[in-house]
Amino acid sequence: MSNTIPGNLHVANDVLADMVGNAALECYGVVGMAAPTAADGIAKLLPASRLRRGVVVTAADGGVHVELYVIIEYGTNINTVSQNLKDQVSFVLKEYANVPLDGVEVHVQGVRVRK
Repeated sequence: MSNTIPGNLHVANDVLADMVGNAALECYGVVGMAAPTAADGIAKLLPASRLRRGVVVTAADGGVHVELYVIIEYGTNINTVSQNLKDQVSFVLKEYANVPLDGVEVHVQGVRVRK
């Protein structure tokens, strides 16, 4: 299909958050997503049905800005896992959603042993 259809495509932030959450769970060393605020100081692992709670997507001048709140597997290098997360999220948003990316921040909320 080489025909171009005129118009604009708008992708909701919730859709982008779902894409980012699924991409994050595919990364080695990520046990799961966590809620952005740990009121009691203990990060709670979110179920797979609530992934978007661990992802904050905001619109910025240069594109979308993504903040990830994750729980990392015990024994993995946090810096390496964080860099892999940034690369994976950047790839998914640029290749699949064709969305300009302003930046990706990774917040490690806890470390757990994978069961």
